[in-house]
Amino acid sequence: MNKPPPPPPSVGWDSPAMARRLRRRYASERRFRRLGAMAVTLSAAFLAFLLITMLAQGLGGFTETRVAMPINLAAADLPIEPARLKGRGADLALAGAGLEDAVDTAATAAFGPMGSDLLSPGAWIVVRDAIKADPSLLHRTVRFELPLASRYDVAAKGVGTPQAEQVVAQLQARGLVSTGWDLGFLRDADATDPTRVGIWGAAKGSLLTMLVTLGLAFPIGVLAALYLEEYAPKNRWTDMIEVSINNLAAVPSIIFGLLGLAVFLGSFGLPRSAPLVGGLTLALMTMPVIVIAGRNAIKAVPPSIRDAALAVGASRVQVIFHHVLPLALPGILTGTIIGMARALGETAPLLMIGMRAFIAAPPQGLTDPATVLPVQIFLWSDQVDRGFIEKTSAAIIVLLVFLLAMNGLAIYLRNRFETRW
Repeated sequence: MNKPPPPPPSVGWDSPAMARRLRRRYASERRFRRLGAMAVTLSAAFLAFLLITMLAQGLGGFTETRVAMPINLAAADLPIEPARLKGRGADLALAGAGLEDAVDTAATAAFGPMGSDLLSPGAWIVVRDAIKADPSLLHRTVRFELPLASRYDVAAKGVGTPQAEQVVAQLQARGLVSTGWDLGFLRDADATDPTRVGIWGAAKGSLLTMLVTLGLAFPIGVLAALYLEEYAPKNRWTDMIEVSINNLAAVPSIIFGLLGLAVFLGSFGLPRSAPLVGGLTLALMTMPVIVIAGRNAIKAVPPSIRDAALAVGASRVQVIFHHVLPLALPGILTGTIIGMARALGETAPLLMIGMRAFIAAPPQGLTDPATVLPVQIFLWSDQVDRGFIEKTSAAIIVLLVFLLAMNGLAIYLRNRFETRW
């Protein structure tokens, strides 16, 4: 019997054609790997540029420039009784005692006719707090470190006008200028002067708003996801609900602001610019995201776990709450926190319900007027004073810390409760 002829050399594994095909395949794979590495590098570069820019512009917002100045409080003859400096009436007693005039007079004596313009409008508050802590200061001359006005504060940081930088240079030559942490920025609320503004009012407003949002969106969203996956029949009605939820998750956030304006403020008459209304509005926006994340997490639980629980006599409710929900909890919590992080950074819906007002005191409750971090950043970025530029960047840093903390919490919860099977 004759053997079949061998294949032509052009189609063998060692043929030149096959070698060219392998070279093209390996070259294509190398190009793809290089493109992937370039994409990751470009993304990391943009992130690094954002963080470096924010840090460079915002770190100055956490500091303030001070000038040393003596004040003879004994010569000022302030009408203050030491007995009234105890308790809650101390602020009221010092507010009407002429401290502002005494500070302006001391500044004029120390720096000339324009001395009072060097100081921040809130410089007298430093003196007031010192007197509250030590009433004996009223009987002697004291050297205070008082904050400079905004134009000189930014000049000391290298971004002021030439005239202001010249004045600061003269003060530095005399050894009167120092820089320190501005603790008031972390504990105060909004103000008209950039040297007196604080982020705590907006941060507390964001915290209260997020508590309302979480308290409403999480239980309702999880229960809705459980019902749709475990109880609801598969028909046109549930299909329409599913499509509606998916569409709501993609609706622009400002639409929810209009809904909150019409329903919560117009129909229910709830207080304007309150964390309660802001939380209700953001809950409407966050709930579809939680439902979708919850359904996906519940759907990922293997059916064998349900069948095994039912086989040993567990009821439907026991199957869901003892087996399905604990296994789906990591995915639900991750989706919830990511949705909350998105809500924390929203501005448009809160602008529609009036949370862009000037709030000079932190809110004490859910119905008090308040603002939130994104809106506070928006308001400061619209100011003409150059001192608000670094305060805006500093507020962005605080917001980024909040967001990173929430995303870090999501990663921790997933790793903590995740069960592998």
